[in-house]
Amino acid sequence: MPRPISAILLAGGKSSRMGREKARLKLDGGLTMLESIARKLSAVSDEVIVATDGRRYDDLGVGVKWAVDVRPGAGSLMGLYSGLREARHDYALVVACDMPFLNLDLLRYMIALPRDYEILAPRVGDKIEPLHAIYSRGCLPAIARLLEAGHLKIIDLFGEVLVRYLPEEAFEKYDPEHRSFFNINSPGELAQARAIIKKRQGEG
Repeated sequence: MPRPISAILLAGGKSSRMGREKARLKLDGGLTMLESIARKLSAVSDEVIVATDGRRYDDLGVGVKWAVDVRPGAGSLMGLYSGLREARHDYALVVACDMPFLNLDLLRYMIALPRDYEILAPRVGDKIEPLHAIYSRGCLPAIARLLEAGHLKIIDLFGEVLVRYLPEEAFEKYDPEHRSFFNINSPGELAQARAIIKKRQGEG
């Protein structure tokens, strides 16, 4: 039985490329992306934390804890820091609010792996997926140092702590198309996501 884990949903971004707030987008006329992802996370964690820059959202359909950025506008690393500070478990699964195709089987696989790391992150070729990863609360001192030095990106943390990378062959049986890592930053990507959902519904 895997040890308990917290889940952090990062929802403090500016959505500048999208032009409107991504967390409130609806892909199929039903749930907002924030609602949908919070509900998925509640299936794998008994503590879902939504990290924002101070914004609040309507009822998400599941119980969540709100973590307001210690310093709003200071990037994704600040969101991670603020969320980890609120986590009651030693490790936290971290995802972004613009990832509509999270795969529960893949998340459960990652959660069940031995926790011999401070970060566990998938790697696809040369690309690392820092917003579909598990972080230890032991990262907090290193994050604090980076923030103090003006670093705002989560990837900056990877050179400071013990990282275990999940190779493609380890997760492709759960998600062969790598849809889990698809994120929506632009109207074009939103249209692409809606097309994927429509195709899936047609196949169903």
